[in-house]
Amino acid sequence: MITGARPLDHGGNLDAAIAHHGGTRGDWIDLSTGINPVPYPIARLLTDLPAATWQALPDRHLTRALIASARRRWDVPRGVEILPVPGASAAIAQIPRLTPAGRVHIPGPTYNEHAASFAAAGWTVDAETTPTAPVQAQVLVHPNNPDGRFHPAPAAGPLTVIDESFGDIAPTRSHVALTTRPDTLILKSFGKFWGLAGLRLGFVIAQGAVTERLAAMLGPWPVSGPALVLGRAALEDDGWATCARDSLLADTARLDGLADAAGLRLAGGTPLFRLYETAPRPALEVQARLARHRIWSRVFPYNRHWLRLGLPPAHGWARLEAALT
Repeated sequence: MITGARPLDHGGNLDAAIAHHGGTRGDWIDLSTGINPVPYPIARLLTDLPAATWQALPDRHLTRALIASARRRWDVPRGVEILPVPGASAAIAQIPRLTPAGRVHIPGPTYNEHAASFAAAGWTVDAETTPTAPVQAQVLVHPNNPDGRFHPAPAAGPLTVIDESFGDIAPTRSHVALTTRPDTLILKSFGKFWGLAGLRLGFVIAQGAVTERLAAMLGPWPVSGPALVLGRAALEDDGWATCARDSLLADTARLDGLADAAGLRLAGGTPLFRLYETAPRPALEVQARLARHRIWSRVFPYNRHWLRLGLPPAHGWARLEAALT
């Protein structure tokens, strides 16, 4: 059981890699995250942004326009609200405070910030596949990180959080229709599929009573004006999304081929990241080999033979292939 400790185990910790293995950030290819290496193209949009977008507090009409685009993108049921947030992690930190602390079921292994946030708010975390006692909340990461498994629609019950941060790779698998239930909320991340994690934009989809409480916790103007404008443009670009999904599928097939040739067995994943079994070699050994080529990967403290790789940028494929062979 997890009751109070806050794990700090994450991908994207390139500073730690540099401190241990040397080099500068420009030398490294970071494959430790699941962020699309081909982001939505915003250069032209940035040029066209009015100066007021940067200088003034975000206007409500920008928020309303973004929400309308999000509603269409994810086919959000009528009557269900959408709250833009400064990254899904901002909502994850506040959600445990929506109800009094109790027992939460978070089947693991999974993205560890949910358990950390609930534990920090005084909850007892049950990480077993099946809850060992009655619970007052449940969290499903859908598709799951790191193994990519999809969860069936959960039965109605306690506070239910469905984290679809990687869900835009398979939009037909979304559980957004369940948000008509009063205690079910969906999390959406903008940074993963659209590849713009630095923009810090996410969404909570839920009934108004939930979004109103979260909005009060986050305070006024939680999302910047530029994020509202750029996020809307990306969400409305159906053509880019379709091409991105096709490209990601092709690149994951290519990555799987390189990994298989290197003796790594596919253990799961999504089109944004792949999970490989390294046995009989420890995953740390494979990570160190890649690090000598200035390629950073993700290992897990709870499984010594799991290695996760994101997709490299176009210029990184040759170096990755050399590092794996």
